[in-house]
Amino acid sequence: MVEQPVGIRAIAVSCPSVKRTNDYYREKYPELVAQAEQKSLARLFSLSESTPSNQFDQQMLPYLSDPFRGTVERWVLGPNESSLTLEYRAANDALDAAKLSPNDVDLMIVASVWPEQIGFGNAAFLAQKLNLQGAAWNLDGSCGSTPVALQTACALVRAGEYRNVLVVISCTYSRFIDEDNTISWFLGDGAGAFVIGLLEPNQGILATKTVHTGNIGDLVYLNVMGEKLGNPKIRIELPKDAKNVLSQTAEGLVHTCCMGAAVTAGVTYKEIDFFLFNTPFAWFASFCTRILGIDPKRTLNLFPQYANIGPVLTITNLYHAAQLGKISENDLVLIYGYGAAGVASASVIRWGKVALGPSPLQESDSAVKNIENMSVISD
Repeated sequence: MVEQPVGIRAIAVSCPSVKRTNDYYREKYPELVAQAEQKSLARLFSLSESTPSNQFDQQMLPYLSDPFRGTVERWVLGPNESSLTLEYRAANDALDAAKLSPNDVDLMIVASVWPEQIGFGNAAFLAQKLNLQGAAWNLDGSCGSTPVALQTACALVRAGEYRNVLVVISCTYSRFIDEDNTISWFLGDGAGAFVIGLLEPNQGILATKTVHTGNIGDLVYLNVMGEKLGNPKIRIELPKDAKNVLSQTAEGLVHTCCMGAAVTAGVTYKEIDFFLFNTPFAWFASFCTRILGIDPKRTLNLFPQYANIGPVLTITNLYHAAQLGKISENDLVLIYGYGAAGVASASVIRWGKVALGPSPLQESDSAVKNIENMSVISD
């Protein structure tokens, strides 16, 4: 039995309205910047020993002299913005690019880190806002949600259960961490969406390898604190050994998922035209290219332009790789994403004719040029 070619038909990314550069923090929190090495971000990403002990630490080393640890810009929610407003815009842009209306969507899958209401995902609320008439449900793989949402949507279309599936992903970290906490310096907000449907023969998703990340389940947790008038205040908390947990587990997860997806797809790394890793840290792309033994020119590092936007990084990487001509129709593309207390997942895709929504960066010309000139640090 020949499997139907199913994959991404259109993709869009939505940024919030507020851009914060490093100068924002230098001007508003000069004492905090001056004392940065004693604060939480620097303590999280530092070396407990005098020399790097593994590849993660080695690739991190060039960034330790920077108090922002490689972050240049981050986009955060402005007044009257929320995860739902970002998701709504990304969803509409993806549908417009695909030349579909909400009535053409049979299913919408939504992954929000984290949703607007405690105990309820965004799917039903977003479906109502879009006036969808079909099914809509939530999916949770933490920051690894995008590859498994892609896998799920493609499997359902291939099985004939649905024709057009809209996948919407968002991350709004700024709601859960105060800007005077230096951890916020490497976090941002954003949303992305893509439409899954039938493609040309031999195109679309070829294979996926997914594993759970229970071994880093304690890496990030939410602390619910009381606030005036009884309103809950939820804040991101990181354990003291977070960096060590990351550095000790990252390599194994990348190898397991990327090799598993490539083997199942029947291809080698040499045959894959482009690799796109979620980039939660400035050095993560160079870390992945080093341990997989691939040329740094075969990937893209968007961290300086976006900071860590969780699962939206994977969609953003795909969008800009296509926008810049790094990937073209019929290219083999490998994507990888992972998150704490969720999944690590890689997919091999034969890229199709993918329509793109409008540029998510407000300063589009200069921003895209900066992305194109950005290289992965490699020694």
